[in-house]
Amino acid sequence: MNGHISPDLNPNVHTMMSAEPNNSAIFDENQESSPNSPEFLATESEASVTDEAETATEEIAFSDEFSLLGAMAIDLQEEIDNLKQQLEEQTQQVDAYKKRYISLAAEFDNFRKRTGKEKEELETKIKGKTLMEILGVVDNFERARTQIKPVNDGEIGIHKSYQGVYKTLVESLKRLGVSPMRPEGQSFDPTYHEAMMREYTDEHPEGTVIEQLVRGYTLGEQVLRHALVKVAAPKEADPNAEQSEAAAISLEESV
Repeated sequence: MNGHISPDLNPNVHTMMSAEPNNSAIFDENQESSPNSPEFLATESEASVTDEAETATEEIAFSDEFSLLGAMAIDLQEEIDNLKQQLEEQTQQVDAYKKRYISLAAEFDNFRKRTGKEKEELETKIKGKTLMEILGVVDNFERARTQIKPVNDGEIGIHKSYQGVYKTLVESLKRLGVSPMRPEGQSFDPTYHEAMMREYTDEHPEGTVIEQLVRGYTLGEQVLRHALVKVAAPKEADPNAEQSEAAAISLEESV
């Protein structure tokens, strides 16, 4: 028992031992906060790995997003190309429709002009055929006017009466576009005139219309009826004149 102190018997010693600073704990704390400590290096390494992982993840995500954008851009370009092709096809179709419309419009215009001209010609033909029947009545009025010579009041009254009808008929024909020909003194034109007689004379140039035997008429620019005329011929071409001259010479010789 000498030399050995029991902790139970020496409480002050235990107290003194407890009151001593815990150097190991202080050392541990200082060791943890030191940048060269293994724990700090391990933590920093873990943080670096975590940052690199996050960076790699971000790069992968960015790469995926870029790839997605690239795919979307390709799809968009294909859609644009398709739309351009459709637009070109639609434009060509519109051009074809325009050409067809212009062609149909030209055909319709030609058809309208042609049918209008045919209608006008048909109307003129029907009108001319009807007027030809009326011209016979006009001819009779004109013959009566030149041949009948009224001598008393009764005949004069009748003459004035039918001449009034004749005048009304002529005015109606004028309103329909009928015009009488007046070829006297003009050169013979087979388009408007029909030669019925020749008169050998030196008083008129050859081919001059001397007299209108039956009046001719026009309907607008169309000949409704040709004028029957007497045409002047040179007197030296008269065969009857040569026969008359030969007969006169023979008569003188016999005398």
